[in-house]
Amino acid sequence: MARYILVRVLDSIPTILLVLTLVFLAMRILPGDPALAVLGDNAHPETIARFREQFGLNDPLWLQYLNFLRDVFTFDFGNSLVKNAPVATLIANNLPYTLELTLAAMVIGITFGIPLGVMAAVRRNKWQDNGFRVFSLVGYAVPDFYLGAVLLLTFSLSLGWFPINGAGTDFASRMHHIVLPALTLAMLKMAFIGRLTRTSLLEVLGRDYVRTARAKGASERRVVYRHGLRNALLPLSTGLGLSILSTLSGSVAVELVFNRPGIGRLLIEAITERDYPVIQAGVVVFASVVVIVNLLMDLVYVAVDPRIRVQ
Repeated sequence: MARYILVRVLDSIPTILLVLTLVFLAMRILPGDPALAVLGDNAHPETIARFREQFGLNDPLWLQYLNFLRDVFTFDFGNSLVKNAPVATLIANNLPYTLELTLAAMVIGITFGIPLGVMAAVRRNKWQDNGFRVFSLVGYAVPDFYLGAVLLLTFSLSLGWFPINGAGTDFASRMHHIVLPALTLAMLKMAFIGRLTRTSLLEVLGRDYVRTARAKGASERRVVYRHGLRNALLPLSTGLGLSILSTLSGSVAVELVFNRPGIGRLLIEAITERDYPVIQAGVVVFASVVVIVNLLMDLVYVAVDPRIRVQ
């Protein structure tokens, strides 16, 4: 197992380096000068020159790249060009909000998505299955930002049941603030996880060993959950990994709609302001999360199907 994990970690290093290189080059290729974005178009040329020298913007591109990689591997991302605060502090202050939103959305999506998928598979082509397919199509079709705006207008502005913006301070207020954003992200997760559960379970329920279990007199509940759902976990675990990553990326729009703090909102502001250090650090965080999630999914594969480890 340890060797398997080590191989997976080593395989992820070239991917991370490629992502870091692409984002570094993209920030330098895009039009616009970060010095002008921070100081304004009317800034004195000497002030702009000092700013560029202070933050290493006058260095050759290859030197900026090496300094960037050094900062990444030493976890020292420098200071924000705009906020004049340590980038690590900005990331640490915003990351928990994005993680708690992603976790809440995934818990809701899994809690309701898997039972809905099981119900649709067991009641195939009946009204429950047809109703679920309509729900899943709506869940796929409605964008996160649109659904978030509708929930915000309905339950916050009109009914006043939930706060309009922010993330709360203590535990109770944070749970109160997170309900609508989490539901916004969870709608697509429920549709995706439910459809994947339905498809995987229907495939498994048609196999010979399931028919044999029924012929031996096993109860339908035991057939569905012991023989069916248990063997449908491998493709389902793949979908859960993809769903986590899509939830993380979808949190960007939701944080903007609900005016919540988070990495997504921080990155959007940094891109607008051409704040190189914050953008690069944010991408490093997202890339790291992707690698960690993929590694966890690989471990789930091994736990569900040990033949993968042997191969």
